[in-house]
Amino acid sequence: MSAPILTQFQPRHLPQALALQAQAYPAFLVEPVAAFASRLHVAAPFNLAAERNGALAAYLLAHGWTRESPPPVGAVLDPATTGDTLYLHDLAVSEAARGTGIGRLLVETALAAAIAAGLNRAELIAIDGAADYWRRLGFAAGSPSRALAAKVAHYGPAAQWMWRAL
Repeated sequence: MSAPILTQFQPRHLPQALALQAQAYPAFLVEPVAAFASRLHVAAPFNLAAERNGALAAYLLAHGWTRESPPPVGAVLDPATTGDTLYLHDLAVSEAARGTGIGRLLVETALAAAIAAGLNRAELIAIDGAADYWRRLGFAAGSPSRALAAKVAHYGPAAQWMWRAL
């Protein structure tokens, strides 16, 4: 198997990414095409794709956002949106690429780009028991406000809001 090629997530990746999203996430978290695609136009340098042998092996959707206020699942984002925080919205790794470190590579690449862009914090909502994975990447569970906890609850009973300094 060849080494992955990292690139900016491009519209050409969208069909494969939507299929990968449907495989990686529970149905209630699969976003409509318009919502998913809107993330390609917000802070585009943080959206990454990993290709292996011409196929999408993994992707990361991440964008600048306002601290402690993640967008709701399925929201179409305004392309003018910016913020002081890198919000890691969606990381999906194909079954064939799991365990290869490709997810870590995508996250570390996005974090480095965010630091270079002057962002000082990264946040995410860990779903389905993924908090241990994110802890290994330096994230810690936060104590969300009541409003933030209500948003996190929409991601399922095991979801956790997490953050780390950059």
